[in-house]
Amino acid sequence: MTRQIVSVVGGKAADDANASTYDSINPARTAETVARVQLAGDASFAWACSVAAAAQREWARVPAPVRGRVIASIGRLVEANAETLARLVTDEIGKPYAEALGEVREIVDTCDFFLGEGRRLYGQTVPSEMPDKNLFTFRVPVGVAAVITAGNFPVAVPSWYLVPALLCGNAVVWKPAEYAAASAHALYRLFAAAGLPDGVLNVVFADGPSTFAGLDTALAEGNVQKVGFTGSTAVGREIGALCGRHLQSPCLELGGKNPMVVMPDADLDLAVEGALFSGFGTAGQRCTSLGTVLVHRSVHDEFTARYARAVREATVGDPVGEVLYGPMLDHRFAERFEDYLGWIEPHHTVLTGPTGRITGDNPRGGFDGAGGLYYHPVIVDDVRPRDRLFLEETFGPIVGVTPFGSLDEAIELANRPGYGLSSSIYTTDPKAAFRFRAGIGAGMVSVNNSTSGAEAHLPFGGNGKSGNGSRQSGVWVLDQFTRWQALNWDYSGRLQKAQMDVAEIIPDLEFRL
Repeated sequence: MTRQIVSVVGGKAADDANASTYDSINPARTAETVARVQLAGDASFAWACSVAAAAQREWARVPAPVRGRVIASIGRLVEANAETLARLVTDEIGKPYAEALGEVREIVDTCDFFLGEGRRLYGQTVPSEMPDKNLFTFRVPVGVAAVITAGNFPVAVPSWYLVPALLCGNAVVWKPAEYAAASAHALYRLFAAAGLPDGVLNVVFADGPSTFAGLDTALAEGNVQKVGFTGSTAVGREIGALCGRHLQSPCLELGGKNPMVVMPDADLDLAVEGALFSGFGTAGQRCTSLGTVLVHRSVHDEFTARYARAVREATVGDPVGEVLYGPMLDHRFAERFEDYLGWIEPHHTVLTGPTGRITGDNPRGGFDGAGGLYYHPVIVDDVRPRDRLFLEETFGPIVGVTPFGSLDEAIELANRPGYGLSSSIYTTDPKAAFRFRAGIGAGMVSVNNSTSGAEAHLPFGGNGKSGNGSRQSGVWVLDQFTRWQALNWDYSGRLQKAQMDVAEIIPDLEFRL
C-alpha cells in the first residue's frame, strides 16, 4: 500500500487538499510507488519557520544536558528501528541494504557523540585587565535553522544537521529531497518519539522553487538565523547568494570531483579496492565519490588492468542482494547520467565494455536490469585536464583515469577542477603522504583509503566549489549552530574603562647586566 506523506508543522500534519503531489518511486522497480508526497508551497515553508521560531524560545530554556538526553533517546530509537529504516532507504533510493544499514548506524554514532556535548557546551572564564571584574564567554543557540538536504544519504546526512542543531537549543525546519520523502518522514517520526516539543522539529516537503521562495520570505521576516544546505554546487551558489543578501552565513556541503593519487610504491590491490568502492559504491552518487584516478605512469597499465578487471567482475543488481551497487536514485539522476556519458570523447578509451542503461538489448552478463534504473559502470582512460570529464562532477558510476609523472604534477592536477571536498593518496612513503596533504585543497584527505567514508567525530566539509569552508560533524559543527556571546561583569562599584583605567607596572628598560 502506497504511503501518503504530508508535511508536519508544530507536531501536526499540514494537510493541503489543493497541494500538488510527487510520487517517490522504487528505482529498482520503477512501477512501484513507495510514497505519494504532498508538496507544500512557499507560504507553508515560511509559516513553518514562524512556528519554529515560537517553539525555539522554550526549547532553548531546557538545560543543555537534558537536551542531550533527548539526543540519547533518538539514538536508541534509531538503533531499535535500524533494520526497518534501512529497508525503507533501500526501497526508496535503491541503496544496497548493507550500505543502508551502515547509513542508519551513522545516525546512532552521531547521537552517541553528541549526547555528551550537552554537558560540554563550554564557555570560558577570561581574566580581565582591571581589578574586580570578570569576563565570560557563552555559546548561545542561533535560533531557527532551515535545513535542506539531498536524498543520496536520506537519513545520515540530515542527522549531521538535526542532531547538533537541536542539542544546541535551536528549532529546525527540515526540507528533505522529494524522492526520499518516505525515509525522511520515518526519521522525523523517530525524532518526535524521543519527546521533542511540538514545533521544535518540523518537516516540510516542497519542490526547489517553493523552498527557495519560502526561505527568502522567512529570512526577510527574521524567522531563520541559519541555513544548512547539502546539494549541488549550482544550487549552493544560489542559496549562498540569498543568505548573503540577508547577512546570513550558510553551512554549505556541495559537490565534489574527488581525486585519488596512485604513487609508484602503492599497494595496487589496495588501491583498486578503494577505487572500486569509492568510484562505484552507491552507483557513484555520493558527494565523496571518486571522480578521477591520477596514476603514476610507471604503474598506469598495471593499475588500469586490475581496476577494469575488478569492475567487470563486480555485481550490479537488485539492492536487496549482495551487490556493488544498485540503480540510480531517481529518473532525474538517470537522465543526467546519460548527459555525462555524452562527455566521452574520441581520444578517450573505455576500459569496461558496454555503457548506458542496462537492458535486455544492453545486458550486463546475465542481468538485464528489467524494471529498474540500472547503468553500466564505466572507467574512462586517457582523460585530459581540459576535458569536461576531468573538470566537472559526474554524479554516477563513471570514473576517469589520468596519468602523471611527479607528485607535484599530481597535486596540481588534483586541485585543477576547483572542488575541494575529499581526496586520497595511495603510497608507502610518509614524505609523499604529508606533501600531498599540504598541497591539496580538499577539506578531507585519506592515505591508503578511499575518498568515501566519514566518521561521526571528524569534521566533514569542503572548500572551493565543494563548500564555503563550513564543517559538519564532531565538535566543529557546534560553531554552525551556536554563536559566541561575551559577558563582562564589573563589581568594582565604579566605571572602569578598558585600555584606559589599566594599572601600569613600569619596567626599567635601560637595565643591563
